[in-house]
Amino acid sequence: MPIYEYKCCSCTNDFEKLVFGTQEVSCPKCNSKNVKKKMSVFSAAGTQKPLAGTSSGCTSCTKTTCSSCH
Repeated sequence: MPIYEYKCCSCTNDFEKLVFGTQEVSCPKCNSKNVKKKMSVFSAAGTQKPLAGTSSGCTSCTKTTCSSCH
């Protein structure tokens, strides 16, 4: 039961949908079935090291420096 991300081609609404099998997907805003599946970004919560390209300088927040980094 994966959750997919979609973009409505009729009203440009972005939304997520839990999809069961070959279930048809429609936009929750305008009810159009003219939707496209978006490329989802992988999330890795709880990692010790920042993911490639996401280094912020701090391992406990998104700031470049803070008191908890020292």
